[in-house]
Amino acid sequence: MKRPHADKPIEIAGVRITHPARVVYAGDGITAGDGITKGEVAAYYAAVADWILPELINRPLSMVRCPGGTDSACFFQKHHAAKLGSSVHPIPIEEKEGGEDDYVYIRDRKGLLQLVQMNTIEFHPWGARVDKPDSPDRIVFDLDPAARVAWTAVVEAAHGIRELLEGMGLASFVRTSGGKGLHVVMPFRRGPGWQAVKDFCERAADAMVEREPDRYIATASKARREGKIFIDWLRNARGATSVCGWSLRARDGAPVAMPLRWEELGEVGGGAAFGMQAALERARSLKADPWEGMAKLQQRLPKV
Repeated sequence: MKRPHADKPIEIAGVRITHPARVVYAGDGITAGDGITKGEVAAYYAAVADWILPELINRPLSMVRCPGGTDSACFFQKHHAAKLGSSVHPIPIEEKEGGEDDYVYIRDRKGLLQLVQMNTIEFHPWGARVDKPDSPDRIVFDLDPAARVAWTAVVEAAHGIRELLEGMGLASFVRTSGGKGLHVVMPFRRGPGWQAVKDFCERAADAMVEREPDRYIATASKARREGKIFIDWLRNARGATSVCGWSLRARDGAPVAMPLRWEELGEVGGGAAFGMQAALERARSLKADPWEGMAKLQQRLPKV
């Protein structure tokens, strides 16, 4: 997008964006040193809306908001507030501690851009939809490598999980995390509750560790992770979230969590391989959804 000469509000996809010239990512712009502005972040999300919305709409969301840019304090938010926008909706959800509170969800592009106007950088949806928040329909295995673990080992781990699931007749999908690793995502028909889902994920992660204990770990112990890949299955609990495909990350370089075809995985050089500009170019050039067919899958989660 063309940068404004003054920091006056602009309209993007029908949403008023204030302070569009405010720098969100310092030094990560197209021109070296000029940074990426709030207006450019909003333009990015408007451009990729058709790709990102299938992962977001009608799901409770947690957001990472960075009012002062990614170099300053950012924070997670999951509860609704009226100031977020008229197209950002509340959904009452029972809390673990008892009682209810209003969580956030959106239905459309306008809701997406209103959250961006409120300085949202990252989007982290639940693995369930708002009509049945206690009936999950997808799981995520987050592959988090320790320092000095080769990227090829992370790719092999993703293929290993894919093969493990295929052995149970289950199809899965892959994306870069926008950080160090990869996510293997598996959709399934709603029915099992959160505990059944958590049990399945734990067993699958343990199976990977049993096969190659020198390469993988399934517990969050940092003391035991040196040289290994943590297969993080803990994100598959009620209220836990993972970043969605096409979301920016609030990290240096403006990396994007990017859905891939399995065939593309060998061509990618790391979990943060796609910056914002590369993601925009990919969005313009894609002929089909890398996760095509995911929404139509009716596979069932096996009982543990």
